[in-house]
Amino acid sequence: MHACSLAEPLVIKQLRAFGSRVIKNYPFCTFKVLLAWSNQQALTLGPSCGLFYYCSGRQKPPQFPQMGLWSPRNMANFRRVLAAWAVFVTVLGWPTNAKCAFKAIFNFGDSNSDTGGFYAAFPPASGPFGMTYFKRPAGRATDGRLIIDFLAQALGLPFLSPYLQSIGSDYRHGANFATLASTVLLPDSSLFVTGISPFSLAIQPNQMKQFKATVDELHSKGATYLPPPDIFGKSLYTFYIGQNDFTSKLAKIGISGVKQFLPQVVAQIAATIKDLYGLGGRAFLVLNLAPVGCYPSFLGQLPHNSSDIDEFGCMVSYNAAVVDYNKMLKEALNQARHTLPNDASVVYVDTHSALLELFQHPKSHGLKYGTRACCGYGGGAYNIDPKVYCGNTKVINGRTLVARACNDPENYVSWDGIHATEAANKLMTSAILNGSLFDPPFPLHKLCDLQPIG
Repeated sequence: MHACSLAEPLVIKQLRAFGSRVIKNYPFCTFKVLLAWSNQQALTLGPSCGLFYYCSGRQKPPQFPQMGLWSPRNMANFRRVLAAWAVFVTVLGWPTNAKCAFKAIFNFGDSNSDTGGFYAAFPPASGPFGMTYFKRPAGRATDGRLIIDFLAQALGLPFLSPYLQSIGSDYRHGANFATLASTVLLPDSSLFVTGISPFSLAIQPNQMKQFKATVDELHSKGATYLPPPDIFGKSLYTFYIGQNDFTSKLAKIGISGVKQFLPQVVAQIAATIKDLYGLGGRAFLVLNLAPVGCYPSFLGQLPHNSSDIDEFGCMVSYNAAVVDYNKMLKEALNQARHTLPNDASVVYVDTHSALLELFQHPKSHGLKYGTRACCGYGGGAYNIDPKVYCGNTKVINGRTLVARACNDPENYVSWDGIHATEAANKLMTSAILNGSLFDPPFPLHKLCDLQPIG
């Protein structure tokens, strides 16, 4: 008799009931596979097994025909299933109280994961940023925490200190090289002309190399705010960058123009991963590009026809171009994976699908507003006026315009028309942690005793 194939227990995307029935991806549920059993004998492990799982959260557990998973008979066997599962885990030797294999996180990115780098180098943010969690501006382009913050919490690590922040930083558990407005490719103009950060992905790895050299040099001198030299092989390397390469020139050169240099973007990301492998990195998570066609800021600014708007209020052409880019990124990562030694894990993280789901069905996930910004000016469908950015005040034609934040950012997907709210970031992180967004599967739940994100 053969045991049922459980694959990776939390990677729902990959789970299959025997008979090639594929379980649908439900990214915002925390799925826990308890045991596999046959429809007739609850404690039998065999090729006729189905899968029992529990989905906690706002969504109801999906129903699957002809599996009988939620029948009274199966529910009556629930306690015996749990007992058998405990034995099953013991036999397989799976850890139940494991600590995290990752002692640090090194992040590369733009404003979607910047924890204060940009504002350490340039004038600090003001206004309502940070209002939800930090109760003050905290270097983040949202009302609270980012995906990288929640990920650090889940791994039992402190929030990442920005590499550019010289005062008050603690790098014992990693560093954040991301800065707001960063691109993958080197910018072709000054920050003060285009608004693009000088700290592109062509620069951030060089900062990482300098960081490692400093760690190696100062370790023997007893530096207490730096990690040990062996940390680099025990760290998680995360990437959330590429949005500004895609969007910064859309209004000027259009989708067809932007597509011309996107192959260079994905090639640079892949090359950076190979460079970091040479520094000792082994585990890489690369978050893909968000559905910018649903962003309130772009809906209010980029040229489009009413026929280009789908049933959810998003721009079809721009989102289609994002899908093309993400396919390109996925293939570049696949090629990088095959050129690196077998001890490297290069993982494509499909946060695009999670965020698109939030934009399309906000109320299904406890939110209210998809394509409307919390912080902005003008009201209307998008609450966006390109002349007055979130938190700013301007006098235009004798009128004082103030772009204020809403009182309930927890009900919004979009914070300021470009960045996600803390609420949306938390939901996306939950989808990451349950493993449903990883390709190929990545056993984060086995490598770390994941902590609740509150």
